[in-house]
Amino acid sequence: MLDHLSIQCTDVGASARFYDSVLAPLGGTRVMDFGQAIGYGTDPHPSFWIGAQTTGGPNRETHIAFVAHDRAEVDAFFAAAIALGAEVLHAPRLWPEYHARYYGAFVRDPDGNNVEAVCHSG
Repeated sequence: MLDHLSIQCTDVGASARFYDSVLAPLGGTRVMDFGQAIGYGTDPHPSFWIGAQTTGGPNRETHIAFVAHDRAEVDAFFAAAIALGAEVLHAPRLWPEYHARYYGAFVRDPDGNNVEAVCHSG
């Protein structure tokens, strides 16, 4: 349903290091890099962008959930995040309140956003 999503970051370099690391296990890479705007995706079309904060005050928390193809990818996303010192919101586990096979992990990015990797299959 979404074509792309963009978030503003107070420190693009720190956010780029975070997203380079946590998106790699999910197959995400930098597709475009304009220095202060970086697009990530799994093909030539970037679907997730980070950029320098240009409007408003401090960001409100945003929740971003990235697709993982299996539970091992969720676990690798989580390991990459904690290796960078990310705050753990929820370690990888099943979330049966969402549905029986919802397996996800939640961490904070450098700007305090709630970032998740989720797998919907067994």
